Amino acid sequence: MAIVEGIHYLYTIRPGDTIYAVSQRFGSPLQLIEQTNALFPPFTDPGLIHPGQLIVVSETGIGQRSEILYIVSPGDTLYSIGQRFSATPDIMAGLNPQISNINLIYAGVPLNIPAFIYEVEVGQSLYGLSRQMGIPLNQLIMANQGRPGFSPDVLFAGYRLIVPLPLSRNIVVFRPLPGTRVEPGQAIEGIARAFEASIEYQVRDDNGVVVTNERYLTTSAGAPVFGSFSTSLVFDRTPTTLGGELWLYSRSARDGRIIDLVQVRVYF
Repeated sequence: MAIVEGIHYLYTIRPGDTIYAVSQRFGSPLQLIEQTNALFPPFTDPGLIHPGQLIVVSETGIGQRSEILYIVSPGDTLYSIGQRFSATPDIMAGLNPQISNINLIYAGVPLNIPAFIYEVEVGQSLYGLSRQMGIPLNQLIMANQGRPGFSPDVLFAGYRLIVPLPLSRNIVVFRPLPGTRVEPGQAIEGIARAFEASIEYQVRDDNGVVVTNERYLTTSAGAPVFGSFSTSLVFDRTPTTLGGELWLYSRSARDGRIIDLVQVRVYF
């Protein structure tokens, strides 16, 4: 899995922009911007961009925190931004506690979004990555719509895809990332809006064997606000298959059924 850690900006090209100007603004090498957005022949003339296109701009450096920031463009709303990443306005506000009014955001402001960046390797397809990561194909297409060099049918090595994080209405999972390998002791992290600040998790393999019995997690705050959670993964049984799912969810206070289920595709 060629997941690209670090800080990445999602920027919508405006009239008068050039790749050089964008490179200078974000401190990202021009050649890297061209490579990660396929801004070179035979896909397009070198560095050719058009207003309205969304590009990925990656910072360089070692030991950076991992963060995906969407630069608000004129006309954007929290609803329209979240829709691209299959997230509700409430989830977007939970990721950005600095927002005091979900109906009011300002152009040029960076917002955290529920996504990560994946660099395509030789021979990979969007359909294959969808299956490998357990991310619906339509969500991958929606997240990358309007980007130069993006085609649902053909991917090129070095192109950087925007991949939505697994989430539900009230839970977003940051770690583990979908399609990655997990082992005991690994971190489970995210945010959740849950009654009495309590959510649960378990791990099942592809045979339906419960590898990790249901365990409780306590978030840093209870509903109606979002709180963060973090714990270390425990295995109660040895997996019987190479793959499976991490489940994170709440249980209904009324009847105990599973609600807000998030299923993260993982490998052992």
